[in-house]
Amino acid sequence: MARVLRPETLEAIARNRARYARAQSALLPALHAAQAQVGYLPGPALADVADALGVPVTEVAAVATFYSMFHTEPVGRHIVRVCTNLSCHLNGADRVIERFCERLAIRPGQTSADGRVSLEVAECLAACEEAPVLLADTERIAGVTPEAVDGIVMRLRTDA
Repeated sequence: MARVLRPETLEAIARNRARYARAQSALLPALHAAQAQVGYLPGPALADVADALGVPVTEVAAVATFYSMFHTEPVGRHIVRVCTNLSCHLNGADRVIERFCERLAIRPGQTSADGRVSLEVAECLAACEEAPVLLADTERIAGVTPEAVDGIVMRLRTDA
């Protein structure tokens, strides 16, 4: 099977591996590196990570599928995660999600037709005092209103 990960990604994984006594300790950084290169974690990328760390591919796949930050299927260029925990829910997260659904013509768990934006719900983003809150990629946006969604969508669709 041909490698999916580029040599520089494999080198980064090897450098991280050298920092730990156990290979399993390097799994999360290795999966982040692989996903950063490929955009998601298809089977061949998981196999490359397993080979690079010297651990079974089943162990790599178990970690990749456990954490919601890793994707084993293609996702959009940008990922929006809207918190749905109690504070966010009580402060209008459902209306924010509905506005994203309308503007992107998708439901949570889907990617817009242009491939630019994936919408996800998150159980908790640890910002109850700023509810409702979302992550647009790694940017935390607090006090989101349905009206603010239009600007967020526009920015994500035009951002490289």
